[in-house]
Amino acid sequence: MNLGSYRTSIILAVTFTILLSTFWFYQDFAFIVFLSLLLQLLLKPVVDFMEVRRMPRAVASAIAIIAFILVLAALASIISRSVLPSFQRFVAELPTIGQSLQQLPVLSDTDFVQNEFVNILDRLRSVGADLLRASLSFILVAFGKVIDFVIIIFVSFYLLKDGADIKLWLTGLFPHNSRARVLRLFDTLLIALRVYICSQLVMCFITGLVVFAYFKLMGLPYASVFALLSGISEFIPVLGPTVASALGIIMTASAARELTVQTALFYVALTQVNHNVVYPALVGKSLHLHPVAVILGVVFGGEVLGAAGMFLAVPFIVIIKIVITDIYRDRQEMKDGETM
Repeated sequence: MNLGSYRTSIILAVTFTILLSTFWFYQDFAFIVFLSLLLQLLLKPVVDFMEVRRMPRAVASAIAIIAFILVLAALASIISRSVLPSFQRFVAELPTIGQSLQQLPVLSDTDFVQNEFVNILDRLRSVGADLLRASLSFILVAFGKVIDFVIIIFVSFYLLKDGADIKLWLTGLFPHNSRARVLRLFDTLLIALRVYICSQLVMCFITGLVVFAYFKLMGLPYASVFALLSGISEFIPVLGPTVASALGIIMTASAARELTVQTALFYVALTQVNHNVVYPALVGKSLHLHPVAVILGVVFGGEVLGAAGMFLAVPFIVIIKIVITDIYRDRQEMKDGETM
């Protein structure tokens, strides 16, 4: 086999392997770059729309970034005034919720189950206390991340402004006869990542809104907490919604025992509709991934990078799949050309 014929494929494989490995060796740097890229992908359609209306791209990029900051500040204000106090009350009342759950027949009649539940409850109390302390020190933590946030904003601005030139410059690093292929690969990757981030944001919003409406309609407490939890959990496919559903059902069992089965059916229906109707309609076949690959990727990402790795697992899988598919397609085309 002539390795020279596969030079571009080898370069692509090595390059993306090195880029992905930076999340292990240089996590802070890699997260800044990745989050800047995601923000650029999110705002690019808006900037393109304004540029079509004859607005200079630099001005359009600045307006999009400023609008994003204002929206982010508004969301932070809403969360701090409504969700955070409710979350603090929820953490403070965890012991009461645990005592209520221990009175359930399925727990009170079996010593083994009750002992295991007590152990789980103790862990929840510990985690809850840590989360409460973390929420109270949020301002101090935020000050420590201001520099990273500013860097992400500036990098995103220049990616929005000069993204096309940067992509052409990167493509120019490859052999001339492979530049069209590499440019097509970059476009495919960027489109797939944009589809992913936009669809996940829509899923988070829909899920959070539906859960909030259900909890309010049924008179269940902590509606904003579980709405936010259910929305964020959509960024961790399969495992995230399962955990959020389980916590919602457990809370319902403690607050309104007669609604436990109904809440369980609600979460089952919500999950099925989201992942069989809403998500396929948003994503289509562009990110078709087998559930086993998603689950194993999420678990592996959690082992390597913790919670952040679980969030980034699917984008990583998408990138790896597209690169491997491109290399395989190019190899097949070369074989077909040799046989003709």
